[in-house]
Amino acid sequence: MKILAYSHRKDETEYFKEFSKKYNITVVLTEKQPSMETAELANEFDCISIITTIIDAELVKKFHEIGVRFISTRTVGYDHIDLVESKKLGIHVGNATYSSNSVADYTIMMMLMVTRKMKLIMDRSNSQDYSLIEVQGKELPNLTVGVIGTGRIGKTVIKHLSGFGCGILAHDIYEQEEIKSYCKYVDLEYLFKNSDIITLHMPATCDNYHMINKESLSKMKNGVCIINTARGSLINTDNFIEAIESGKIGGAALDVIEHESGIYYNDLKGQVLNNKDLAILKSFPNVIVTPHTAFYTDQAVSDMVENSIRSCILFKEDKDNPWQIT
Repeated sequence: MKILAYSHRKDETEYFKEFSKKYNITVVLTEKQPSMETAELANEFDCISIITTIIDAELVKKFHEIGVRFISTRTVGYDHIDLVESKKLGIHVGNATYSSNSVADYTIMMMLMVTRKMKLIMDRSNSQDYSLIEVQGKELPNLTVGVIGTGRIGKTVIKHLSGFGCGILAHDIYEQEEIKSYCKYVDLEYLFKNSDIITLHMPATCDNYHMINKESLSKMKNGVCIINTARGSLINTDNFIEAIESGKIGGAALDVIEHESGIYYNDLKGQVLNNKDLAILKSFPNVIVTPHTAFYTDQAVSDMVENSIRSCILFKEDKDNPWQIT
């Protein structure tokens, strides 16, 4: 069996070698991203592995013409792939789960950095301003954290947060019995009204597009802190910026933003970025912006590579595939 892995990074090489040998398959690696120009590289491959490059309807059609039958993204999210066109043409799509500790730990780190005003402290220290003006923080045991989405990552966040002594509210369509001793499941409006910190942990869907918007923000506490390590499309950025400027949002940490594709994971020093919102968000002293790196640990990269390979094998062998979306 052969798999073509697009967007190969050097940090993935050892894992592709290890798991190619373990599963006795051939993986052809290319640093090139999938595109109309590079699609021909997938000729004679049933399965391709990608990361976050947008696979629109036109590119899906191109891969279908070439003979690709399965697209595996080495990510949990799959909103960068046109699933409607994929289903229409009979191309199947799968994602890849990885260590939930990676994003969960990063999320809690960002909570602590926001509530302790670490961006402002570090910026001032860099200019040798060691005063205490405007840097008084808050302690987690005095706060209530609202966790929206209690899948693998949200569930891990809740378990890890339980050791900090804070109140924890949770919301999800599917409640998890194993974490009910750590949190209280509530409806979304209650969570909005009673949380000092709100953290997002759900995939991007049509139903939750811009769920953080002017209306939902109006229900939140003044000075609420918002953490997003999930997907940028969950937040209406225009409304979000207005809420920061008005003081409604007291602090934020965003590992993902709207329209980040083509920016994150590239060295763009000296270039004008085609994303005004990113420039505005970075300018606020109480907003931390990181380039979609919450997942990025050695264990997570290993898991992403292995599970993408396993998913392709299961598809090829027509076996039950826990990662297959369509």
